[in-house]
Amino acid sequence: MTDAILRLLGLGLRARQVVVGVAGVRARLTGGRLACVVVAADASPRTEDKVVRLARARGVPVLRGPVAERLGAGLGRAPVQAVGVEDAALARGLDRVFGGVRGDDANS
Repeated sequence: MTDAILRLLGLGLRARQVVVGVAGVRARLTGGRLACVVVAADASPRTEDKVVRLARARGVPVLRGPVAERLGAGLGRAPVQAVGVEDAALARGLDRVFGGVRGDDANS
């Protein structure tokens, strides 16, 4: 599953439909431009507070991805705690890979 997630995110990154990093994700969430957010499995409490809470408030699905180091490596970056997806079709594809289980459902 992790490889499929990283492949989809990599395609989105090359198509400029993915934003990487907490600051970029927060900016796009605030602007209402994201279809979903992928948060690293080991995201820090600060990321949880800044990204997950804002995404939930905006009604944007939150998906739990691989650990930050693996997420970043899969995108050719340093460890990454949050990735935002702008494209709705890509977000639906990720949701299918995740099996419809979202990170925000686990704590509801």
